[in-house]
Amino acid sequence: MEVIYEDNHIIVVNKNSSEIVQGDKTGDTPLSDIVKSWLKEKYNKPGNVFCGVTHRLDRPVSGIVIFAKTSKALSRLNEMFRDGGIKKTYWAITKNAPANTEGELKHWLVRNEKQNKSYAYDTEKPKSKLAILNYKLLAHSERYNLLEVDLKTGRHHQIRCQLAKMGCVIKGDLKYGADRSNPDGGISLHARQVTFTHPVSKEVITIVAPVPNDALWKEFERQMTE
Repeated sequence: MEVIYEDNHIIVVNKNSSEIVQGDKTGDTPLSDIVKSWLKEKYNKPGNVFCGVTHRLDRPVSGIVIFAKTSKALSRLNEMFRDGGIKKTYWAITKNAPANTEGELKHWLVRNEKQNKSYAYDTEKPKSKLAILNYKLLAHSERYNLLEVDLKTGRHHQIRCQLAKMGCVIKGDLKYGADRSNPDGGISLHARQVTFTHPVSKEVITIVAPVPNDALWKEFERQMTE
């Protein structure tokens, strides 16, 4: 487990694409339990350890996940995620480049529970929810492109669905039209950075998650830091 930030109230982990944040029907050990065990061992704590889930990332997505170590931090972070008080930036690798190097995507998303998939429409539909994001083309290699995504709303599979609607399917995302999977079964979408006001200290903090240990990701990260 890669811890990228910790204090008395919160702990931030860089999730692998194979991990689940909370328990589900697979029965696999969730990241929340792994964090609890890590805290229990590190601080030699007797009894139960508090570890509150403040938000989720889809299983095939990597990057930043914030957990609360106190109930006070949990309630305040939950409120901040609900009210858009946490600025989330993602990196996505796509095969196709967007027609414009930057722009805003605004769609109405309809979630299909049976398929566990969302569909994007240009006009409002029954049971649809408005989804908004901004994107920018950051870099490119011979075959792939790196997009930065600034998420304005938090809808089911929003980035995956909206980028696919634009013609920029995320690498490895078979559900939304990729022609092949990634070797690790994940998709090339990474929760790269969060900026928020600390729920207790009120200090504004920015946390950046290193990219997955993959040659293409490392090449794009190198381009961005040169």
